[in-house]
Amino acid sequence: MLTVETDADAVEERLRSGGLACPGCAGALTGWGWARARTVRGPDSPVRIAPRRSRCTGCRMTHVLLPVLVLVRRADTAAVIGAALAAKAVGLGHRRIAARLGRPAGTVRGWLRRFAGRVEAVRAVFTRWCRALASDPVLPGPAGSAWADAIAAVTAAARVIATRFSVASRVGEVPVWHAATAVSAGRLLAPGWPAQTGQSGSTRVAPDPG
Repeated sequence: MLTVETDADAVEERLRSGGLACPGCAGALTGWGWARARTVRGPDSPVRIAPRRSRCTGCRMTHVLLPVLVLVRRADTAAVIGAALAAKAVGLGHRRIAARLGRPAGTVRGWLRRFAGRVEAVRAVFTRWCRALASDPVLPGPAGSAWADAIAAVTAAARVIATRFSVASRVGEVPVWHAATAVSAGRLLAPGWPAQTGQSGSTRVAPDPG
């Protein structure tokens, strides 16, 4: 599973030009059909996605190219889930968050429980990304709780990614939760992430500002 920008034309161009590398052997990826299309719930309306499949020209392994719009095996976009996580960081409970987002309370509670078990690991991973991508990063100070510290680190990493990878006219426009999807390879709430070694396991693909 690799994360890619939301611009399908840009992804196709990168596949044609050999601009996407296999995470296993670093060989060039080419197009290899499509994964199953599905509809996810966005902040305002449903979103239809059909992830591209790719195949490595070297080792012949296939990989799904997951748009940074979504997380692995989640029925809502990363923006919706991220809004819930950010609301928890300022003290809201799962029922109030669910009412605000128009989602079932049990669904929101599940997101929060999964994230609660990894807040320190998330903070550490995104802080490392800040340091790796910026020569002199502005790291967030204590935000009042371990949960808030994790969200602050995610936000700081998104700013660094925007500065490092975006063109000058669009710096600062990389959505925070697109960046979070890219860094975590879509596995922000998936079992086994972050890895015990502390590595993110993601492909270093800059999220598209759109």
